[in-house]
Amino acid sequence: MTKYLVIIEKADDGSYSAYVPDIPGCVSCGDNLDEVKKTIKEAIDFHIEGLREEGLAVPEPKSDCEFVEAVA
Repeated sequence: MTKYLVIIEKADDGSYSAYVPDIPGCVSCGDNLDEVKKTIKEAIDFHIEGLREEGLAVPEPKSDCEFVEAVA
């Protein structure tokens, strides 16, 4: 099993969006955090399945994240 970095952002209306930096075009959204986590996993699986069916390479995870404290 491969793990990909997922970026989740909260919108002003309270909904959420998510994307995978290492899989261009792999995005999802949801009304709440649990929903967007579920739908982005489905989007990743669907995207990878499509790449394999087309005989294309599945991108390897390369992205990483780090939290940095800043004075606000």
